[in-house]
Amino acid sequence: MPPPSRRTGWLSLPRLVPGGTRSDPAAGTAPAVGPGTAVALYAVAPLRGVEHLVLDDLAAYTQDRGWIVPASCAVADNGPLDQSPSLRAGWQRVRAAATGRLVHGVVVPSFAHIAYRAADWDGERSWLLEQGLFVVATDPTELQAGLEPAELRA
Repeated sequence: MPPPSRRTGWLSLPRLVPGGTRSDPAAGTAPAVGPGTAVALYAVAPLRGVEHLVLDDLAAYTQDRGWIVPASCAVADNGPLDQSPSLRAGWQRVRAAATGRLVHGVVVPSFAHIAYRAADWDGERSWLLEQGLFVVATDPTELQAGLEPAELRA
């Protein structure tokens, strides 16, 4: 696993996949994540006009690791975190990039930016795992005491 960023801590989903990267279910293998790995950046900004602040942090995190962000794969939605992910145009763009194999991972400030509600998180987490994507949450307070996302529902 890459070292923590100078700017933030991190936690990866899934930790089950060796190297935290997109796996090839047919081959049962997962190449190591390294420089040149393509990732999408995604965040939900509460107000219009501040998206760049969140995305800049995520871009710095990926740059520290030598990862690349393909064109149109740095995406921010506006609004509350508790909005359904299916209603967010930006998240749908990230899903399309992942389905099209344009990216191998997603970098978010916290998993709540993908899905805030437990039921929504379960659906998105399942989809991410099916795609073999890795997800990195850069907020070191995201999962205090090492809790897994499933444990946050308790």
